[in-house]
Amino acid sequence: MLKRFIAPFSSFFLLGLLLLAGCRASGPGGAPARTVSAFFNKYEGQPGFHTTAWSADLLQRLALVKAAKLLGGSELTDGITGIRSARFISFLPVSSSAQALAREGLRAEAAGVLQSENYTALSAGAPAASSYQVSTRGSGDKVSEFAAVGQLPDEANSFVLVSVQGNFTQAQVQALSKYLPALVQATGK
Repeated sequence: MLKRFIAPFSSFFLLGLLLLAGCRASGPGGAPARTVSAFFNKYEGQPGFHTTAWSADLLQRLALVKAAKLLGGSELTDGITGIRSARFISFLPVSSSAQALAREGLRAEAAGVLQSENYTALSAGAPAASSYQVSTRGSGDKVSEFAAVGQLPDEANSFVLVSVQGNFTQAQVQALSKYLPALVQATGK
């Protein structure tokens, strides 16, 4: 008798949980992005967002390697030569709807994208190289992509996602990640 009474309620309860999960997964600005590329496409050109793409040609790499040698460190120099492309998207709320986007969890949506694309947080045993949360994709010590989530300096509700593709080691990613905040700030808001 009790089974007949509980069975309909358990179905409604399960349906309710699925609906709540769907609402929560939608993320800010509608349906959540499923890939890093989709994240960039979703927000590019939206109010408050600034996107920069960089593809490494030979002259740019030579200039960056020269600068890296001045800063010191072969890991940084080797990391720069391993970059094929990089994209940055930053967000600075400029309207009330943009403020709402910041409150709804832009950072959580980006974290969900990185998790679903099998990025792994930079080694926990490594010292914190920057204020950005860096995640990598690859096999073993070989890294083919890394992404970093952070915020613009001195901007409380800001957001930054950096996506870099190339051929790196974990140590090279750590060396590169130390300079991400300065690099993002140099690209402008």
